[in-house]
Amino acid sequence: MAPMSSLPSKLSQRVEAVAGVDPEMRPATKPQFGHFQSNVALRLAKTEGRPPREVAADIVSRLDLDDLCEPLEIAGPGFINFRIKAEVLAAEAAAVLDDPHAGIVQTDEPRRVVIDYSAPNVAKQMHVGHLRTTIIGDCFHRVLRAQGHTVIAQNHIGDWGTQFGMLIEQITDEGIDASTLTLAEADELYKRAAAHFKADEEFAHRSRARVSQFQGGDEQSLAIWQQLVDVSKVGFDAAYERLNVLLTDDDLAGESTYNADLPVLVDELERSGVAVVDDGALCVFVDGFEAPLIVRKRDGGYGYATTDLAAIRHRVRDLDADRIIYVTDARQSGHFAQVFAAARKAGFLPGDVVAEHVGYGMVLGEDGRPLKSRDGSAAKLSDLLDLAEQNAAPSIAIAAIKYADLSSGLQKDYTFDAERMTKTTGDTGPYLQYAHARCSQILRTAEAQGHAVGAISVLAEPAEHQLALLLSRFGEIVDEVAQSLTPHKLCGYLYELAGAYSTFYEQCPVLRSEGEVRSSRLALCRATQKVLATGLDLLGIEAPERM
Repeated sequence: MAPMSSLPSKLSQRVEAVAGVDPEMRPATKPQFGHFQSNVALRLAKTEGRPPREVAADIVSRLDLDDLCEPLEIAGPGFINFRIKAEVLAAEAAAVLDDPHAGIVQTDEPRRVVIDYSAPNVAKQMHVGHLRTTIIGDCFHRVLRAQGHTVIAQNHIGDWGTQFGMLIEQITDEGIDASTLTLAEADELYKRAAAHFKADEEFAHRSRARVSQFQGGDEQSLAIWQQLVDVSKVGFDAAYERLNVLLTDDDLAGESTYNADLPVLVDELERSGVAVVDDGALCVFVDGFEAPLIVRKRDGGYGYATTDLAAIRHRVRDLDADRIIYVTDARQSGHFAQVFAAARKAGFLPGDVVAEHVGYGMVLGEDGRPLKSRDGSAAKLSDLLDLAEQNAAPSIAIAAIKYADLSSGLQKDYTFDAERMTKTTGDTGPYLQYAHARCSQILRTAEAQGHAVGAISVLAEPAEHQLALLLSRFGEIVDEVAQSLTPHKLCGYLYELAGAYSTFYEQCPVLRSEGEVRSSRLALCRATQKVLATGLDLLGIEAPERM
């Protein structure tokens, strides 16, 4: 649902009612052309066999926009230019300032949205891949929550599987108290266990046997496993706090959550005929996919597909999800497409429940290759944060990382360049923080000088018009991000708003103006400060009062 306060939406609806087609309203390319333009007459002229300017004149003659626009203009070969009245722009910007949600329209159809994101592995430090899923998922969480939806975060950590056989066996061999480990130490233990498993067949044999004991409920094995989970949670939580994301221990729903349900689910699939035995494995055949989805291996074990099906069933049946969003590496898109199709075939995912996979690209080094540690493994998340903080304070470094991650299309790869990302100029997170701090500074100075913030009432300059127009579009942009899951559009909007504020600041003296002009311009500063702060918060970025 588009926000009712969206000026483009209002204009589009009225023009479409007359023209009969979407006018595809676009911001005007230059101020002299007004605020919006439409090429609807050029498109209709081809089908009607009339000159475009004649079609445009006909549309203009039948349009009633006196309450919104100055007299309409026809330009060039038949473009229709729309210039919003100053008093309408003032009212729209004032509504944003007065709204506790800064113009974000609260949904009249609240949904229960499950977002699956972050998902680090127990006993392993978070790496560069976890950076993107965590930041992107957190942004979706914030945007949908801001609209009034119920958001249920699900951190599907890797806390079950055959790797725990070798981990538990290594701990036993070394006589380690696993509860005393840090996550970094557990990671080193994992590497030692993996090397030991590869080099020592006797150890490998014991590790495989330990898996059966562990998964069979052996108390000693489970106690060590729980210790590994607990020390990992401490490490994960430290990373989440450093990243300023919303995830907590209450959001944990790891692989182990579904362990008891897997044989039940598989039996149900087999009895219903949805799954059939093929070459010794139990499979779900889904139209459009070359290979079947294996839900029980030939050796009786279960894989990711089985757990993912169990998770979908739980999220629909027990969490009452209307919409499920998975945020993982783009390379998993085929897997999730098949899992969703199998879940629908099995009846676990009803037709009225939306399931979406949001894939993301890789983080590259300055050499254009996937970012790696010195040993060739995936770069550690903590190392990336440390690198960014060499160039800026922690809150600014986090802003730089998050904005760089979210501001390009999610499926694109992006280059991690700490020096460029932390600059307060250009298209960066710190630049938006600086714009907010600039608004705050001028408002503090005005208060110290005894100047009051008034109503947005005087919009005489083009820079004031442009700033007010952008402020009025905030709710529309947030709504688009919520529906299409495209945070780069919010980033682009905030960057444009910061640029418009900079132009306004340079061309429209605030403190040196007087009377109603000054109080109105201070109100524009306050509205810009509010929208920037709200928008940055939706990105998970702190909005500082000073920089």
